[in-house]
Amino acid sequence: MTIEYIRYLLVEHEPAALIAAYEAARVHLDAAPECLGYDLAQCDDAPNSFVLRIEWTSAAAHMQGFRRGPHFPPFLAAIREFVPEIAEMRHYTPRMVSGLR
Repeated sequence: MTIEYIRYLLVEHEPAALIAAYEAARVHLDAAPECLGYDLAQCDDAPNSFVLRIEWTSAAAHMQGFRRGPHFPPFLAAIREFVPEIAEMRHYTPRMVSGLR
């Protein structure tokens, strides 16, 4: 599994618009077999800052499977206007340091 983190810093759009775009786009993540889960978080201290966390089966599955498959074009269409406001987009490999309560 790999985790993609996408950090948004909104300058041109209101937070509600990004949230609405991902509400529409989520159906395409849900339909993609490469996607294991996702969540969108808004910063409490800076409401124009968001982090989207997407769990993929692998980085290759994301880049060659999802990005070249039928679910990516409508997903991208739903969030395209926010792409210029991406501050960072990277894949990370989880390590065994974690905990839940």
